[in-house]
Amino acid sequence: MVSRDNSSTSFGTVADVYESARPDYPSAAVEWLLKPVLESSGRPLVADVGAGTGKLTRIIAAAGCDAVAVDPDPAMLDALRDAVPGVPAHVGTAESLPLENESVDAVLLGQTWHWVEPVAASREIGRVLRPGGTLGLIWNIRDESHSWVRRLNSVVSRGGALTMFDDGPPPIAEPFRRLDEERWAWSRTVSRSQLTDLVRSRSFYITATPDERNRIDRDLTALFDELGLEGSRTIELPYVTRAFRTTKPSR
Repeated sequence: MVSRDNSSTSFGTVADVYESARPDYPSAAVEWLLKPVLESSGRPLVADVGAGTGKLTRIIAAAGCDAVAVDPDPAMLDALRDAVPGVPAHVGTAESLPLENESVDAVLLGQTWHWVEPVAASREIGRVLRPGGTLGLIWNIRDESHSWVRRLNSVVSRGGALTMFDDGPPPIAEPFRRLDEERWAWSRTVSRSQLTDLVRSRSFYITATPDERNRIDRDLTALFDELGLEGSRTIELPYVTRAFRTTKPSR
């Protein structure tokens, strides 16, 4: 949600669907991202960049941090203010942050880094981080080791994150050097309507033409019928959460 691409600011048109359909992040993964600053600061200040409706923001706060949210889409920030009252929320991007020099202990980005220009974003995040501060990147990725998930992804596009991971770890630049990574495998119980909303919260669907949306809807109907997702029937949607962290060098 931090790119100059129009798709990155499309989510505000479906903020309610985004909030209800997108999965939460595993607390253990967010705690791993924040571990260095939680160990070195009593109550660290953490910026959630590309914060959307606050999915990551609320876990940052629950982990014992003060949070500030940044997103390019005012409609998403309106939803965030309702979901996480009291957290300062500002319009901005990873490449142009409305934060003072060396003012935060950590910057986290959820489902976001594949939208940014990594050299400019790394430089700007390095500006606002205190020496020794943490940059954390996290994604909930549908697990393509399951055949029906591969088919789902073929209907709705694999997305920018998976395309990025095809080339290796997320690209970063100075002042950051090496990324550490951890993964968590888990699943989420979903119904047909929840899966439909999940698809409709994707930029690929939001920005599609009416004909493209009709094609996607037909293909989803066929897939869900084959999976037996009728009425109250549910299915386990498997995820792998991938988290990466790096540190701004101390002086």
